Amino acid sequence: MSVNYLKKAAKTPESETAAAQQVVTEMLSNIEKNGESAVRDYSLKLDKWSGDIVMSKEVIDTILMDVPNSVKKDIDFAVKQVYDFAIAQKNSIHDFSTSLHTGVTAGQKVLPVNVVGCYAPSGRYAHIASAYMTVATAKAAGVKTIIACSSPFRGGGIHPYVLYAFKAAGADVIMTLGGVQAIASMAYGLFTGKPADVVVGPGNKFVAEAKRSLFGKVGIDVFAGPSEVGVIADETADPKMVASDLVGQAEHGHESPAWLFTTSEALAKEVMRLVPQMIESLPPTAKDAAACAWRDYGEVILCNTREEVAKISDQYASEHLEVHAKDLDWWLSTLTCYGSLFLGEETTVAFGDKTSGPNHVLPTKGAARYSGGLSVHKFMKTLTWQKMTREGSKEMALVTARISRLEGMEAHARTADDRLAKYFPNEQFDLGTPVEV
Repeated sequence: MSVNYLKKAAKTPESETAAAQQVVTEMLSNIEKNGESAVRDYSLKLDKWSGDIVMSKEVIDTILMDVPNSVKKDIDFAVKQVYDFAIAQKNSIHDFSTSLHTGVTAGQKVLPVNVVGCYAPSGRYAHIASAYMTVATAKAAGVKTIIACSSPFRGGGIHPYVLYAFKAAGADVIMTLGGVQAIASMAYGLFTGKPADVVVGPGNKFVAEAKRSLFGKVGIDVFAGPSEVGVIADETADPKMVASDLVGQAEHGHESPAWLFTTSEALAKEVMRLVPQMIESLPPTAKDAAACAWRDYGEVILCNTREEVAKISDQYASEHLEVHAKDLDWWLSTLTCYGSLFLGEETTVAFGDKTSGPNHVLPTKGAARYSGGLSVHKFMKTLTWQKMTREGSKEMALVTARISRLEGMEAHARTADDRLAKYFPNEQFDLGTPVEV
């Protein structure tokens, strides 16, 4: 395969995780030992917050009185988009029963988990969209209790627009908590008495490591890292649009990779010329983040054929993957590894991040090779059941007894033997050779 790196990343997200792991391990150990007092200490130390953790209805209502109606209207629109898409996902799986053998019926029952914790970060930016992406999807699943957390925003409480997004999407409990202490509090049930069954939501490397460490005690959405974007472009693409979309995601943070995969050297060089100019024109916070991200993590990869582009794109398994190329159906049928796919210039990652409907909590750092993003299914349990008539259990018991003895599991075999003896006392059966070990 002919691949030429016109720009190669100086760093990888993995290179920044070791220190985070150590910090998170110490914090989780302290919180598990000292509970709510440890959380309050971290909240004061890290976020300068000493107010109430759990927000009362009266406080929420008072704050939301000052949210402009135009903002509420936009958030309500986006909430409906996310909720409707999640309902469509939910309707794609359903209860069923089927006859597998005479007298043997089995099936599945699809139920939501009972408690979900949803996190929306508010560090560099107020992540309004993350609030409704997580909560609205859990609501569509039918989760009984949805606990939402966001950090104090720039010295105050939860950003009012994030707060409105939580409430509009259907959160039952809202807590002013950020970072590792928020993830731990939801997992352990601190301040609510309701430990989460699943904890979801994006965050920085410390939040990601907290979720990774707690996985098993709770379910999580994805093993997430810094936000990523990959753009596939051919000679038909508009370099300005490609450059704009790369910068649009590099804005997320200093460690956010932005990758261009292309068959056009002319386009690649023009994009590399435009990206620094676009970054330079950003406001200070975004400019700082995007400049560092492009400098350290940006890559431009030139390939000879679209097949080579598809292959290397699948190797990178981008969180967000845009295609600015002809024959979009070919790309849709060929690409296999991405968090979410954006086909054609008319759509962009920002539409998916904020408004269009599919969830924006997506796998990073190559996890799209084996995992999709957050969906209503993350909050659903597919449970199986079975029942049999006595006649239907005969064949099951015979085969079970013999296989169990082949495995050396005599007690398993005898559960089958006992049913055969009770239901068919006058018959003789080949039950295999009893286990001697």
